[in-house]
Amino acid sequence: MDVRELDLADHCAAGPGWRCEACGEEFPCSTWRGLPLDRHLRGALLSCFTLLLGQAVRDLRGHPDGPTPPQIVRRFLWFMPLSEDEARAVALRVR
Repeated sequence: MDVRELDLADHCAAGPGWRCEACGEEFPCSTWRGLPLDRHLRGALLSCFTLLLGQAVRDLRGHPDGPTPPQIVRRFLWFMPLSEDEARAVALRVR
C-alpha cells in the first residue's frame, strides 16, 4: 500500500465522540491503523496524534462503559509499544 494513494483527509474526527467521519469507526480508524509504518511516518504520527490526544482524553474519559485514559492513549498511539504504566503516565501528562 502506498500512503500517497490513500485519501486520509476524509478519515478525520473530533470530539466529543471521536469517530471517523468517513467510516464511523473509533478514531483513529482502520485506515489510519493500516498504514505501513516506518520510522519517518511514526515520527509524523507521533506529532499529529499527540496534539489530538489531550482533547480526546478530556472528551472520552468518565463515560459509562467508556475507555479509561490509558486505553485512550493506547488507541491514539497504537503505533507505539506502550505498557499500561506508560500509557497511564502519558494520560496524566496530557489531560
